[in-house]
Amino acid sequence: MNQADTAWMLISTALVLLMTPALAFFYGGLVRSKNALNTMMMSFISLGFVGAAWALLGYSLAFTEGSNWLGDLSNAFLNGVGLEAKGTIPHALFMCFQGTFCIITAALISGAIVERMRFSAYVVFITLWAVVVYSTGCGAAAGWPTWARSTSPGAPSFTSTRRWRRWLR
Repeated sequence: MNQADTAWMLISTALVLLMTPALAFFYGGLVRSKNALNTMMMSFISLGFVGAAWALLGYSLAFTEGSNWLGDLSNAFLNGVGLEAKGTIPHALFMCFQGTFCIITAALISGAIVERMRFSAYVVFITLWAVVVYSTGCGAAAGWPTWARSTSPGAPSFTSTRRWRRWLR
């Protein structure tokens, strides 16, 4: 493991995680005063529910081997996710970094439904959305070179810079 990469990823993870409370204050300032607390809590609640959903199921569906679009459940409930290296950083840190983007994306959704949805329904919605929609999209993006090659035989593989440059000419 590379200590510099680990330090940078820890800082990056913290900065992305800080975007969620900042978004809560931003959204809280945009609504009527009677809805400010509810609006802010919609962003804050994603830290808990979406973070847990990501750790329990979402990460496994997005980043494990499976089909080209969706992973399997081999890392469900953080099975096999520990401090061993994944690239040059700890596996758990990679999971947390990816989870922060799931959290902030779910918090961004709250801006679209401010004053339009009950809080309990919102909590259920973002939890299911994180597992079903975000994990699927993230898994498809992570496996993109694989399914792009399988659907477009003439497309570049993006795994070889030489092929990519040749394809661009």
